[in-house]
Order: sequence, then C-alpha cells, then structure tokens
Amino acid sequence: MPRNARCPRVSVEIELDGAGTARVDTGIGFFDHLLTSLAHHALFDLTISTEGDVEVDDHHTVEDTALCQGEALSAALGDRTGIHRFGEAIAQAAVDIGGRPYCVAALDLTTPHIGALTTQNIPHALEAFARTAGTTLHLTAAGRNDHHVAEAAFAVRFEEPPPSRRRNPPPADHPTHPTHPNS
Repeated sequence: MPRNARCPRVSVEIELDGAGTARVDTGIGFFDHLLTSLAHHALFDLTISTEGDVEVDDHHTVEDTALCQGEALSAALGDRTGIHRFGEAIAQAAVDIGGRPYCVAALDLTTPHIGALTTQNIPHALEAFARTAGTTLHLTAAGRNDHHVAEAAFAVRFEEPPPSRRRNPPPADHPTHPTHPNS
C-alpha cells in the first residue's frame, strides 16, 4: 500500500497469516520499535519503508506511516467476513501463562446481582482462577448491561490464536516463579 504525498513517501505491506516478522524503517528508532513489536505480538508480517521529513520533526512521518498502515490493514481484512464480534460489551485481556499468579479485573458492573450470582463474585472468580492456573491476568470490561459485561470478561480470556499460531515457550533459562496454593 504505497502513499506518495509530497513528503513523506511510505510503503506498507501486511501479511495477516504471517509469523510476526517485521522489517520497519521510518527513520524514527522508537517508532520502528513500536511497529516491530506490534507485528511480533499480532503474529502478522509487516514491511514498512518511510522516507520522511524527520529533519523538520517526526509528525508527518508518524502520521503518514500510520495512515498507510491503517489502509493496508483494512485492505488485508477485505470485507471482514468471519471476524468474531462481541458487540454488547467490550473486554480486553492480557494473559501471561508463565506461572506467575496475579489478577487485576476492572469490570464495569453496576448491579449487585445477575440472576442468583452476586456480581462481586465475578472478579473474585477470575482472581481465584488466575491464582490456581498460575496465570497473570489483566482484564477490563465495560458495557451497558452487566450480563454482557460478565460474558465478555469470561470469553476474552480465551480469545487466543489457535495452537498452530502460538509462539514457542520461553527458553529454559527464562525465570519463572512457582505457584503457591495458599497465596
């Protein structure tokens, strides 16, 4: 997806079924790092080349690169058929399965009960799960209906890539911490 403004000139290629590799050169080191990290964690391949006016400042280089990247992603997604949506509530989760039990569950729940379930037990259940599973879970969920907020909070934890797309485990010398059943 080329973008040829007077300055900067940008070229972006995205392969959604990639391996998380990136070749990024915008002339702005930390922006290159952020875009490379995005590709790595999103598991798509990303190639970006930007010739900008960084001698003036970084604004147009960053803006035009992001505009072109958005256009390339939109084109790669096509008509978006088959994309899973959860529209009544929004939830986001960061899950680390590396053996460090910890949970932060920020759920926008406004009623004391959903059916027979006390809503304060929803984050408590998530915390108990994280502790015994040995996972670190950072979770936020919000919406207008507590039923849908709770559903989104439970579903988003497992919105993971299929096993064939998951990364290899960390090297053996990567530090881990044992779980403690009573912690």
